[in-house]
Amino acid sequence: MDAVCPRCKTTSYRNPSMKLMVNVCGHNLCESCVEMLFVKGSGSCPECNIPLRRTNFRLQLFEDATIDKEVDIRRRILRDFNKREEDFGSLRDYNNYLEMVEDIIFNLSNNIDVTETNRKIQVYKEVNKEQILRNRIKPSREALELEDLISEEKKIRGESIKQEQILENIEKTNKIRNQEKLIDDLMFGEESAQQIVEQHREQVEQEEKNKSVFSHAGFDNKLVSEGNHHQKVNLLPDTPFTYQELNMEYMGPMPPSPQAMEDIGYTKNMIVANTSERAGGYVEGIGCMRALQEAMMGLYYTPVVEHVVE
Repeated sequence: MDAVCPRCKTTSYRNPSMKLMVNVCGHNLCESCVEMLFVKGSGSCPECNIPLRRTNFRLQLFEDATIDKEVDIRRRILRDFNKREEDFGSLRDYNNYLEMVEDIIFNLSNNIDVTETNRKIQVYKEVNKEQILRNRIKPSREALELEDLISEEKKIRGESIKQEQILENIEKTNKIRNQEKLIDDLMFGEESAQQIVEQHREQVEQEEKNKSVFSHAGFDNKLVSEGNHHQKVNLLPDTPFTYQELNMEYMGPMPPSPQAMEDIGYTKNMIVANTSERAGGYVEGIGCMRALQEAMMGLYYTPVVEHVVE
């Protein structure tokens, strides 16, 4: 999915070098819009009008800006709420503490009781000032896991940007090659100019159809030039999915079909599935069908008894 700046509507497809920046309120802007926002020295978020500072903007790592907001809040909260299991008398007290931390992060991430939540954080920091400073020397396991998650996301994002740049270079090379081929065919070809242009147009349309396949699989079967070396990249095979009905061995009488169960009246006394259950794919006949299948399976099964010769 292409990233889109909500202010100038620029997409990463039109401008591959576009960088999205996210602020403390969780709304993102492209780097150009951020610079325009602070031309006069101060600015507010175009979506929620919260006063912002230029230093509060950071590069968006995740596709969803709200995840960046939650990760930033979680990192800031875990810096102060850094107690460990050995700091509590029982496991229940430690779990209650972890639940309180998650409630604080959830409230700040979703703008729920922000004032009261910040007051609770301030009271906690004043009461546990010495322990917070002592535990900051050795980061907690949750803080280390969060840093690993962020570093992994940066690595994935860097690889994705590199792949997009290679694809863009391939596309530019193909366009230049097609233009040069068209000019050569028009100059030296024996066919008419109209036929040559029509053939060229069909070739370009075919390449556009394959473009989505290339972007999904990785790259096409070409030598991709990277600096002074070449890398062989193969297109992954892709075949359409074909549904095949499940063949079940019942070893007993054949259960009735879903339509037959309704006609016979097996499902008339069952509780009708509500809208949310049907949205998840559940229908009331499934339970009845499974009960009949379990009742009839194995009725014709005959165990093989091996006679032991003494």
